[in-house]
Amino acid sequence: MRAEGQAHIDRIDAALQLVRQSLDWERALRRLDELNARVEDPTLWDDPKEAENVMRERRRLESAIGTVREITSEKNDAIEFVEMGEAEGDEEIVDDGHATLERLAERADADKVQALLAGEADGNDTYVEIHAGAGGTESQDWAEMLQRMYTRWAERKGFKVELVDYHSGEQAGIKSATLLVKGENAYGYAKTESGVHRLVRISPYDSSARRHTSFSSVWVYPVIDDDIDIEINESDLKIDTYRASGAGGQHVNTTDSAVRITHQPSGIVVASQNDRSQHKNRATAMNMLKARLFEKEMAEREAIASGEYAEKTEIGWGHQIRSYVLQPYQMVKDLRTGVTSPTPDDVLDGGLDPFISAALAQRVTGETVEVEDVE
Repeated sequence: MRAEGQAHIDRIDAALQLVRQSLDWERALRRLDELNARVEDPTLWDDPKEAENVMRERRRLESAIGTVREITSEKNDAIEFVEMGEAEGDEEIVDDGHATLERLAERADADKVQALLAGEADGNDTYVEIHAGAGGTESQDWAEMLQRMYTRWAERKGFKVELVDYHSGEQAGIKSATLLVKGENAYGYAKTESGVHRLVRISPYDSSARRHTSFSSVWVYPVIDDDIDIEINESDLKIDTYRASGAGGQHVNTTDSAVRITHQPSGIVVASQNDRSQHKNRATAMNMLKARLFEKEMAEREAIASGEYAEKTEIGWGHQIRSYVLQPYQMVKDLRTGVTSPTPDDVLDGGLDPFISAALAQRVTGETVEVEDVE
């Protein structure tokens, strides 16, 4: 087996091992048997909602398990094909076998990411909330660059994007913005993007052309559906109305239609100004608040399970998850996984999938890496 062929095999095996680990393979097999038995029970359909949940879980497990088995079988066939070609001295057969292994490796990597999206709300739409850190115009411009990056990423994935809330900066950029991203597994893909993002560049706002470091934070939380019940006491809420200050439109700054809701026990603040109707903006803000409370509960459960407790930190040095360096060289580096890109322009144009894939895998394996930040 040539080195390139072995490299493809190792890549396939690593991807399939991660999928098995994420599924808890033996438990998944038993669970699929249980679900198949339930589907055979005609009384299941007495409760249509329960039946729908069973069928959805069954389809997900069937797909994931079937994919692992299919790729494993095709890999073994390709290995036999290569070994036969090597034994017969037929380089054309060997090349065809290596090509098959390369294709399977690419498929395994793609299917691996899909299999990692098995969380309680991973299939849901998502909110992406962006806040500029300290630093005035510099950080506000960086926050707007992040808003564009996530918009472009979502468009690349075929998702729909709505601007729910927007607060412009004094001179340029934004103080904050909230995007609603709609599409299958939108939250599952985006959830690892929560954290502080650091930019290093020659400032376009500095007449001396000095290098500046800016920070902005990203907060991702799922849109929740009717299957998830979040109770909120009205007495815990502080509700303010104000005039919309969006990026444009005939309704901006004409009426107090925008709504801000503060959940006083948790300190969570959400706002909506996308609609002309104050009533609709309030409904949107309430949905956002429920989503934030649900995400907070999920994060606390995950932290307890891993023996840690993570919470939103200050937007500044030492807390960043990723650094984007535009000067004096070009590099984007994820400080959790070590994944890097030498093409920041592509990353800032929405090329986030390598970073997202590695971060999702890290959540399953629990492995951490020592990563030095870039200067």
